[in-house]
Amino acid sequence: MTGQRSITETEKLVQGRLGGIAIRHEQMAVVANIHRAAAAVRQHLENSVLRDVDLTWTGFVVLWVIWIWGESESRQVAEEAGISKGTLTGVSRTLVSRGLIARSEHAGDRRLVLLGLTPRGEELMRRVFPDFNAEEAFVAERLTPEECLTTADALRRIVRQVEEHGEERRLHLLGGARPAPRRSGRRPKA
Repeated sequence: MTGQRSITETEKLVQGRLGGIAIRHEQMAVVANIHRAAAAVRQHLENSVLRDVDLTWTGFVVLWVIWIWGESESRQVAEEAGISKGTLTGVSRTLVSRGLIARSEHAGDRRLVLLGLTPRGEELMRRVFPDFNAEEAFVAERLTPEECLTTADALRRIVRQVEEHGEERRLHLLGGARPAPRRSGRRPKA
């Protein structure tokens, strides 16, 4: 449990408070529980695995992105990690000072910064990820393998909905402004 109230207690309180308001309760429950699940999982992984190697969740995600994608431009790392470029600057400074990643200039454009794992960073990810994955298995233990696949698929569809239509929706809500053209060269999401 991430808060002082259980998820069941919270859902009952929400239903009591919002029961008379015309809203889409099922969709609200999905989004609220995505948030609660993400917060609970993040807190568990920080406390069970990442604390032992002195990593924050954000630091781990940055290492993961670079580990999977290889050396990448900092803007791409920030986007894949779901953080701002400013946040990445602080996190990358810490990871550089710990010898886990290295910064270098882009050969074609000296204004761009590339981030890559050092051998020490590579070794850390190879050592930590099996423990991280064991905790992922613990978190999903109450689901069957089929339920894991179904849940993962449903979450992918939610992410695709936001990725494909979120900007258009935001602009519509702001009064019908035209969407900005999409940048090319985006990497597909994992």
